[in-house]
Amino acid sequence: MTEKIINKGIRNTLLGVFIFIFLIILAFLNKINTEYILTHEELMDKGAVLLDTPRKFSGFDLVNHDGQPFTMKNLQGKWTLLFFGFTHCPDICPTTMATAANFYDSLSEEDQSKIQIALISLDPERDTAEKLSQYVAYFNEDFIGATANKYVLMSLGVQLNAPYSKVSLGEKNYTIDHSGNIVIINPYGHYHGFFRPPFDPEKMKVSLESIILAFDKQY
Repeated sequence: MTEKIINKGIRNTLLGVFIFIFLIILAFLNKINTEYILTHEELMDKGAVLLDTPRKFSGFDLVNHDGQPFTMKNLQGKWTLLFFGFTHCPDICPTTMATAANFYDSLSEEDQSKIQIALISLDPERDTAEKLSQYVAYFNEDFIGATANKYVLMSLGVQLNAPYSKVSLGEKNYTIDHSGNIVIINPYGHYHGFFRPPFDPEKMKVSLESIILAFDKQY
């Protein structure tokens, strides 16, 4: 009789332990699956900086790599990542574009449909539509290349905290000093923030997912 009571007690104890472990695992899985919005500080640790209030900026008229208009209307309804550079850039531009391609490739098709990535060329003299088409397609066929005259580019760059300057290298050769940031534009076409270098595709993915989640909850 005593032995049966002891065995029953052991079984009850083991059952309680199993139930406890099961509940812990269930809570852990629920925590993993729960969508989490990163704080501004956590985003900054991952290289993403958000404006306190998304900022409107004036319209612009660019021409994309297909020779078609690229204007404020093209920023509506999608998240847009803009990088200001040029195809003759020897280092930061190809490195950034390659990282952007790795980031984009890591996304699901559904998430890719929500995002567009564009190179805004600061070198309209050399970066023709044909040149831009070849350049952006090398990194990803979904990428957009666009440019305009220097006055449009200067205005757009200043508004998005991406100023630039042309630097002479002598004998009619030149380079361009420019920002290394990737500008984040929200689906309303407002300046939302930026990614600052060095870029990490996984950190960019986690950050942008959180930014989109927070935006969707707020708007």
